[in-house]
Amino acid sequence: MFRLHDPDGAFAWLRLRQDLQRPRGGPDLVKPDGATVWEVAFPRPAVDRMEYAFEGCHHSGRVETFCDPGNPLRAPGAFGDRSVVEFPGYQAPAWCDDEPLGGQLLEVAVPSFRLRADVSVKIWTSRDADPEAPLPLLVAHDGSEYAHLSQLLRLLDRMTQAGRLPPLRAVLLDPLDRNEHYSVCPAYARALAAEVLPALAWLAPNGRHSVVGMGASLGALAMLHVHRGRPSAFAGLFLQSGSFFRQRYDRQESGFPRFRRITRFVGEVLNASSAARPIPVTLTCGAVEENLANNRAVSRALRRQGYEARLLVNRDAHNYVAWRDTFDPNLVDLLARVWR
Repeated sequence: MFRLHDPDGAFAWLRLRQDLQRPRGGPDLVKPDGATVWEVAFPRPAVDRMEYAFEGCHHSGRVETFCDPGNPLRAPGAFGDRSVVEFPGYQAPAWCDDEPLGGQLLEVAVPSFRLRADVSVKIWTSRDADPEAPLPLLVAHDGSEYAHLSQLLRLLDRMTQAGRLPPLRAVLLDPLDRNEHYSVCPAYARALAAEVLPALAWLAPNGRHSVVGMGASLGALAMLHVHRGRPSAFAGLFLQSGSFFRQRYDRQESGFPRFRRITRFVGEVLNASSAARPIPVTLTCGAVEENLANNRAVSRALRRQGYEARLLVNRDAHNYVAWRDTFDPNLVDLLARVWR
């Protein structure tokens, strides 16, 4: 039961904002005549935690979205914090502690002729590693935002210290034009494979060690696209809640500018009978995501084409905490498997 106290009658209407079912803006909260509390009952979904916010319209017509003032629990997101309900039994990963992050972080810019711009790159080297030694390399889309909101570097720091992963480097790629470049963009795929990754061979030498790519949502789609066009670019992929849109099932996404380009690529992946270089791929997706059926279809197609593909369905939705919660053991196991 969600409630909001409104003793001054500040709102003309109020609704729940959530990512678990459509419509995202709803259901509406109700306040009986003369009452001072808005409320609505929401059936518990098949998740272990639920992020939400309130959207309210003032009598002046001004609409605002805000966290639940009666709930101190917050979750970070790309568009700001949201309130969160953690249902009985949910626990954050043990590695999410308050110990200071170790390692060294270097920020550089890699020029790209194909994109006519510099790509912002942050290179993290795990603590106690020789800064000039060749090390295994993990390349992550959405770079700084992804690492900050999912605590990726903290996970890598804890796992290297525990001996579950070898000393390594992580490269955080900040997007230039995310919606364009991550939506099956040929120019971006060529730039990453032919300009950025070769530059990293000098900036973050990996010698004979393998390179693993990772990303979430459109970032996952873009990683798979780069691999299919340049099979030697990566030795493994970690793809979270991939935006693998399909024409038949995702009409609600048809307003996205590059929807048809995405659906053509996904169709090619699903219909291919073989692959040039199958590699280990781990996919994760939330149990209530609209993208779940698409991720299952892509996972089945990759296995049919010879990939060592695994799909984890976690009891959450499309958000950074959900992606964080699947790192251990899934990302850790993939990296250990590729790098051994």
